[in-house]
Amino acid sequence: MAHEDDASDNGFDETGTPADLSHAGAVVDKAIEYMTGQNIGSLAIASALLGGAMGMLSRSLSDDAVIQVLHNAIASVRAGELRHGEH
Repeated sequence: MAHEDDASDNGFDETGTPADLSHAGAVVDKAIEYMTGQNIGSLAIASALLGGAMGMLSRSLSDDAVIQVLHNAIASVRAGELRHGEH
């Protein structure tokens, strides 16, 4: 009997991304698309998503771990990693 490797078998999608992360990302993308279509401003959308993410992190990580996540995010901004597609 043939056995195919898929997300249900190993927890990763075809790109090597954890399946839950890939699914969550797709849901967030749709939510952003919906809010943009409702003429909600970019700053409001980003602030709401960041607030939700912070709440989720605080429920599953210690304060020190959340601070480390934030330090990593700040380092990414300072390194220009978030502006790779802009000119």
